[in-house]
Amino acid sequence: MAKYFDVHPVDPQPRAIGQAVEILRSGGLIAYPTDSCFALGCSLDNPEGKERILRIRHLDDKHHFTLVCSDFAQLGQFVHLDNSVFRAIKAATPGPYTFILPATKEVPRRLLHAKKKTVGVRIPEHPVVRELLKAVGEPILSSTLLMPDDDEPMTEGWEIKDRLDHVVDAVIDSGECGLEPTTVVDWSDGYPVVTRVGAGDPSPFE
Repeated sequence: MAKYFDVHPVDPQPRAIGQAVEILRSGGLIAYPTDSCFALGCSLDNPEGKERILRIRHLDDKHHFTLVCSDFAQLGQFVHLDNSVFRAIKAATPGPYTFILPATKEVPRRLLHAKKKTVGVRIPEHPVVRELLKAVGEPILSSTLLMPDDDEPMTEGWEIKDRLDHVVDAVIDSGECGLEPTTVVDWSDGYPVVTRVGAGDPSPFE
């Protein structure tokens, strides 16, 4: 049964955040809110967590996972950024964007896109996930919580707890999230290509 943490949307209780971090560190899988919609997340060194996300969402190995980062300094450890990419992404973060970029050696091979050796990264603007990232001290490997037969992501924490009670280890609920996933911008060929229009304004990258 999943633990359920009902946290304040702006000032989340440190004790609840601490317990969620312990679940992540001990190999758990959590559902948590972001500035676009709910996500599934686990620690980077948790191969089973990645496989659990693939099973829950009925995805194959070609799925592009996202490293959710606390700040730009952390993001820069995991992806290669030249000056023009740096400036463009810096101007759009934190916010509801995912950027696909060439990965550094800090990213485990099993998390890379098989052919391109790229990975998705993002810096969300949501008080709860920002506190969670600060406490855990490293990126969270994440994927949008969109179930295989659903047209839209779930927005209510209690509904997620009800449906995923036996396949996740914790649900963090801070009220309703949005319905739109992030806007995805692929920089893997050195220039921006908007591959999904979501919550973030795509116009700076078009």
